Amino acid sequence: MSFPHPARAGNAAPGTQHSAWIALVLTGLIIGTAFIAIYVGIQRSPAPLHLPLAVVGEPLATATQKGLGDAVTVTEVTSLSEGTQMVQNGAAVAAVALTAPTTLQFDYAGAKGLSESGAARALVHGVADHAGLTLQEKDLVPLAQYDSRGLSAFYVVFGVTLSSFVLAQGLTGAADKIRLRHRLYAMGGFAVLIGVVGATIAGPILGALTAPWPLLAATLALLSASVAFTTKALGAWLGPAGIALAVITLTIVGNAVSGATIGYDILPSWGQAVSAILPPGAAVRAVNDYGYFNGTAAWSSLGVLALWAAAGFGLVLLCSVARVNRTKSAESQPNPEIPEADLTHP
Repeated sequence: MSFPHPARAGNAAPGTQHSAWIALVLTGLIIGTAFIAIYVGIQRSPAPLHLPLAVVGEPLATATQKGLGDAVTVTEVTSLSEGTQMVQNGAAVAAVALTAPTTLQFDYAGAKGLSESGAARALVHGVADHAGLTLQEKDLVPLAQYDSRGLSAFYVVFGVTLSSFVLAQGLTGAADKIRLRHRLYAMGGFAVLIGVVGATIAGPILGALTAPWPLLAATLALLSASVAFTTKALGAWLGPAGIALAVITLTIVGNAVSGATIGYDILPSWGQAVSAILPPGAAVRAVNDYGYFNGTAAWSSLGVLALWAAAGFGLVLLCSVARVNRTKSAESQPNPEIPEADLTHP
């Protein structure tokens, strides 16, 4: 008994479309290269840039700004209490004052992260050593007990970002099996669920994030919605290239410059420019502002998240409307290659 060769069988397998696998390999290479270059690059030689310091008195403020240059941005205050209030509100990393002829007081916010508060300490130590002063330190806003490295916000935000991207990518790939409204329901419902779950685990259960639970849950839900709807929109309009763009923009760049692993004021200038306007950076700021700095600057970050979510949602609907209009237009044009009688069949 003989068997037909697979290539000669009635249902022969289609030949390999080389452009398909080449595109996938190139996409993976671009994503991997971007991840390595950005994450390793920003940690290669981090240096403070416009680190905000509150300095008491005009002579010390002028000397500090002149001595440290662009590494710091000095705000002159009239008293140490005014400076410490700026630190507690998140407007400054540290407050510096001469409390005695040979003593320099340094009150800082450890909750700004080890990289940022550490950079401030190193700079002020240099000033004190150069002037022959004794430095006294006090951490006014320490990190939470169960977040000793200040990285919990990064991991929570990264987890929500990644899971929301994966969901949106999967729903985009299953567009022919799931109606659009059900895809939108799934992303919206998931945003609420991941917000509640993430806030509960990182907050009450593990005690790593100190932001009030309702605000933490709302922030994470908005982050999920912004990432999912934006990914869905990019995939709907640009196809696989849009999904790759979402990976690079939201997951790689967004998390790398969020300011959680390397403080915002330690990022290179390009990182500072995009950090606050991308969803991961906005979410990290909101979580930390609510948890440590009375939420004074959190509302603008929530506005950024809401804007991304609304824009993504709108673009998804716009793409759907455009696709329906194109289909109706195509159906209204008779195909000359098909007999007119056949147009009546479904």
